[in-house]
Amino acid sequence: MARYIGPKSRIDRRFGETILGSEKVRARRNFPPGQHGNNRRRKTSEYGVMLAEKQKAKYTYGVLEKQFRNMFEKAARTSGITGEILLQNLESRLDNVVFRMGIAPTRRAARQLVNHRHITVDGKVVGIPSYSVSPGQIVGVRERSKSLEVVQTALAGFNHSKYPWIEWDENTKSGKYLHKPERADIPETIKEQLIVELYSK
Repeated sequence: MARYIGPKSRIDRRFGETILGSEKVRARRNFPPGQHGNNRRRKTSEYGVMLAEKQKAKYTYGVLEKQFRNMFEKAARTSGITGEILLQNLESRLDNVVFRMGIAPTRRAARQLVNHRHITVDGKVVGIPSYSVSPGQIVGVRERSKSLEVVQTALAGFNHSKYPWIEWDENTKSGKYLHKPERADIPETIKEQLIVELYSK
């Protein structure tokens, strides 16, 4: 398995912000991980800054290197602002949409729900986390999975109005993916232009 399965706090401390969800640990040890993490470090090079931004995006959305490169090349071939299109494509991944709808507490949990075939798209079970959800499609919880504790806990008190590109139906436990989000609506602090510059070198 090539996906990162190490300590979540290590990634959060590496980038100095909560990426995989361990705010308490990062608050207690607010310096980079490793033997020399608490020592003064050299100034990061321009290339290092761009590389770090790409790595941050990969960890945030749980995408592997080859997948990420393919998504960037697809975005580069599409007319528009490449960096913004890249983020929109990442946001359109099924595991991310499940997370944004509040069906799962984290993207990792959302990916597991999809892998275990608890999620449907337009009424059909889809078990591929990287499936690209298109505007107008309805993502929901499989009927026999609606009683899962992880789903009920995640949905309890979740504010479904904070993402304007999603329309949630509490009765059916499903949401409609209205359109791809505008950059201003995506809450991630990723500097996508640095990623574009990295791949343009």
